[in-house]
Amino acid sequence: MKSILKPITLYKLFFLFFGISLTLNSQNKQLQALTLEDGLPQSQVYAIAQDDKGYLWLGTQGGGLARFDGKTFKVYNETNGLVSNYINAITTKNDTVYIGTKRGLSVKLKNKFLTIDTPEINKMSVFEDQIVVLTIKGVYVIDENLSVKKANLHRDIDTVKANDLIYFDNNYWLATQDGLWKFDGQVSVPDHIEKLESGDFKSIIGFENKIIASTFNDGTIVFDSRDFEDQILIREPLRINSTTLINNQIWVATQHDGVSVIDTKSWSEILVLNTTNGVSVPHVRQVFKDKQSNIWIATSGGGLYKYFQNSFKHYNIETGLNGNRVYAVHHSNKAIWISNSEAGLIRIDNYGVHDIDIPEAFSEVKIKTITSDENGNIWAGSDGRGVLFKGKTIRDSIAIDTIKNTMVTFPKAIEITKVLNTDNGFPFDWIRKIQVTSDAIYAATYSSGIVEFNYNPKTDSLQVLKTFATAEGIADLYIKDMVKDEDNRLWYATKNGHLGFIFNNKVSHLGAVLKRNTAINAIVFKEEILYLGTAGKGIWWSNDEDFSSFKKLEGAKKSTSENIYQLIFDDQDYLWVGTERGVDKLELDKDNSIKDAFFFGRNDGFLGVETCLNAVDKDENGHLWFGALYGLTEYQPTEIARDTEKPKLFLEDVQVEFESIAAITATEANFNTVLKLNPDQRQMSFSFKTVDLDHPNGVEYRYKLNDNEWSPWSKNNSQDLPELNFGDHNFFVQSRNHRWKESEILKFPFFVERPLYKKLWFQGLLIGAVILVLVFFVHQYIKRLKRKNSEDKKRLELENHLLTLEQKALRLQMNPHFIFNVLNGIKAMAPTKLDKMNETVNSFATLLRETLINSRKETISLDQEIKTIRHYIEVERLMAEKPFEYRIDLKTDLDAEEILIPPMLIQPFIENAIRHGILKGPRQGELKVEFTNNKKFLKVTITDNGIGIFSSQQHKQKTDHQSMALTVTKERLESISGKNALEMSEIKLKDGRIGGTTIVFKIPLETDY
Repeated sequence: MKSILKPITLYKLFFLFFGISLTLNSQNKQLQALTLEDGLPQSQVYAIAQDDKGYLWLGTQGGGLARFDGKTFKVYNETNGLVSNYINAITTKNDTVYIGTKRGLSVKLKNKFLTIDTPEINKMSVFEDQIVVLTIKGVYVIDENLSVKKANLHRDIDTVKANDLIYFDNNYWLATQDGLWKFDGQVSVPDHIEKLESGDFKSIIGFENKIIASTFNDGTIVFDSRDFEDQILIREPLRINSTTLINNQIWVATQHDGVSVIDTKSWSEILVLNTTNGVSVPHVRQVFKDKQSNIWIATSGGGLYKYFQNSFKHYNIETGLNGNRVYAVHHSNKAIWISNSEAGLIRIDNYGVHDIDIPEAFSEVKIKTITSDENGNIWAGSDGRGVLFKGKTIRDSIAIDTIKNTMVTFPKAIEITKVLNTDNGFPFDWIRKIQVTSDAIYAATYSSGIVEFNYNPKTDSLQVLKTFATAEGIADLYIKDMVKDEDNRLWYATKNGHLGFIFNNKVSHLGAVLKRNTAINAIVFKEEILYLGTAGKGIWWSNDEDFSSFKKLEGAKKSTSENIYQLIFDDQDYLWVGTERGVDKLELDKDNSIKDAFFFGRNDGFLGVETCLNAVDKDENGHLWFGALYGLTEYQPTEIARDTEKPKLFLEDVQVEFESIAAITATEANFNTVLKLNPDQRQMSFSFKTVDLDHPNGVEYRYKLNDNEWSPWSKNNSQDLPELNFGDHNFFVQSRNHRWKESEILKFPFFVERPLYKKLWFQGLLIGAVILVLVFFVHQYIKRLKRKNSEDKKRLELENHLLTLEQKALRLQMNPHFIFNVLNGIKAMAPTKLDKMNETVNSFATLLRETLINSRKETISLDQEIKTIRHYIEVERLMAEKPFEYRIDLKTDLDAEEILIPPMLIQPFIENAIRHGILKGPRQGELKVEFTNNKKFLKVTITDNGIGIFSSQQHKQKTDHQSMALTVTKERLESISGKNALEMSEIKLKDGRIGGTTIVFKIPLETDY
């Protein structure tokens, strides 16, 4: 390879070296490994790509294809249709994934794979509407219809291995196993092609006006894209597999030396990631930057790594700790002291990580608390082994001055390590927390209260001053945390949620201040506000003078967990909260409400994951140190710029009647076409997703149908819509990430076709037909009804005429009977009572004239009927051998002239009362006729004091005209008033004798208006 190395001055070399040193010291390198245990199908990852939805696609050697969403891997292999499980390259376009394998190309469309026959593929590139496939036997081009065509570039290219291709500065640049090439025109039909350099070129990058071309084993050349002779050779690293431009830096993946990062200003190496600092294997195939600015490293044998450049620095076994669990953290004298699993104490300072010698009696024990006094002495409390003191004391030492031959005394610092436990006078061995004050040292035990003591290392003397337990006022001895406030009060919190403090050797026990059955794990003061972290109930605070009431810490945002293990404020007044999921950084406003919340977990560089109880402290630089189950994490408060974008939401699946419809390609905004469903398709299911590789568990969704209210935000990413109404619908869905940044609202329109019987035109037609049928039937019915009415009218007229004739006939039937009775009476008067006969004949003539007149009428007035009755009664009195009295009473609401009644209806009953009742009775005759009415009927009551109707009928001789009179009268009443219109009864006296007869009947009330 011909190359020119530009000279670099000594000044530049010094500056470069100094700058590299600063960069290496200041950069915070973090690596998270994803291996087979996390779901990766194979540890040899050869290719990485990301699609428009945000999924990360990984190609492995032997394990097939894997899709990663930040939380889980979904694997596709030959059983799913993949042409080969050995994948060398991946690229994506829209929703299509192109997989280059050892046996050709597989194209993933929705849920199926298509196979395109090509030689083994090394890499693929997307150029407008075509995919360029680089194989071990030249270059192939695949158009948008998935038609494959061999690109005949040059006879020296078409049969060799093609490794990389880019389009830069109006030219194509091709790296092959045989050399570096440049051509213009089109890939399938180049205009001019030339070979620039021989060698096994693996990768090409275009940057500014430079081409960066890397070989496998001869380094990397950098040259002007228009002047190949103006070039720089970067001799290392070697054995290069691929290169990637990230943040204006060249990330070089090598076969034996991990990843090297080359600065594009000095063209020098500024960072190496290999087996010495976190990468388990030296063979790296590819480095990839995703849309969230994460950097992913694909290795051969070590799986996948996520690289963090952030404010966290992690310590674990690989960086010098004896174990990963960190139970206690304390800052003292520009060093961090930690308890490391059950493997003693560790000190971390500017010189590195140091294992601290401790007595054998204190080894293999959990150290749960570490603190220091004003002299820098370290105090540590343990589970079951008491208290460890590690510090220095000043003792006099004697030396001989050989010149003056005298002894000289001078002070000398002596290191002392002492274990205080029940074997040497300390009252308890199980220590939860230690606090040092100006007067004494306090040790909170697990269940025996708080011990106040002093220890003098110079004289090795222990003085137990006092024990605060139940007798002294501590109602709950299960201490969880203990802190000192600015007023030198020693506060304690307990397992059962009690709070109290010790001041001037007096216990003030406040009791269960939260009024909840929950442990208080952590206490922290900020100015005059007390914060309590609980086990399962979140954070509570109080600024009362006596701290008698507490409020829950809430706001627009919230902590990711209610299980609080650690609380600490940083120098910027952010409250940091350690939980079982990581740490939260809470921003509080002036009203002590959560204004904003930032979560840091495993995907953000906080690799310790679950924090340990009260294992947190702040050093002199404002750095926070968190103890966790998987190591120690340092937080350096610096702002790391990261590319951020709002979440991208897409429909993962749409089902109609539980069957997926055609591929869904839209990922944001609105769908342009309306999905039309038939009337039987009234059930739809939507699955939607936002891929967040950093915080997959922090994504939430909400949705609504049409103009209904939005659903509450939740992690549920599917919705079923049963029994949809017919007509137009719009399904809306939106997502937000852990920072509550919202995606565009996704709108999916669809239309449920109405069944034929519900369509308006059909309903109109049907209604019209029904109306016509109804009109026809109504017309026919009216015709029949008219015909029937006409017939009924004729029939009724005939019946009415016949009834009239019948009524008249009935009246005529009574007239002969009446006349016969009167004439018999007159005949009887002729021999002896001639004058009375003449008067009777005159009265009878008047009565007969009225009767003849009335008989021609259908109805007469009641007044006229009463006059006729009076004339009749007078005729009967003239003919009677026995005198009798009569009275006619009118008790009606209406005038007698207004009431209409049938004629000759009452006279037969009066005749019967006179002739067969009064005249045959033993008493002076009395006859009473009474008329009353209601709204519907006229009631007639005829009363006599004769022998009684039933007695009269038993004793008198039956005659045809008598029977005819009763029968005719009854029939006439029934024809007028219906059955049971007539009631006849005898009047019974107190002595049981018959006192007369009462006849009552009613006729319909009829008036002349």
